[in-house]
Amino acid sequence: MQLPVQEPKTSRTFQTLEDIQTRKEELLEQLQTDNNKFGSKWSQLVTPSENSSKAEFVGSLLANSITVIDVLLTVRKLYKTYGGIFGLGKKKKKR
Repeated sequence: MQLPVQEPKTSRTFQTLEDIQTRKEELLEQLQTDNNKFGSKWSQLVTPSENSSKAEFVGSLLANSITVIDVLLTVRKLYKTYGGIFGLGKKKKKR
């Protein structure tokens, strides 16, 4: 699903302070409606469904487990590779 993208209106010119204030109110209203749309989509995404079957539950559990393992492996690799840069990794002793 792609979100609708509106082209910016660059041909609009503002002559007075009231024009700018009107445009500001229009943009604020547009932002509020977009925020409501995104909020409803987000809540649909993260709210677990009540009617899920065992297969869907196991599938989501497996997908979440794989994601957690992937994150842990990535963090371990980054820590091992770049940990010494930020003073977090082991410092090698020089002889």
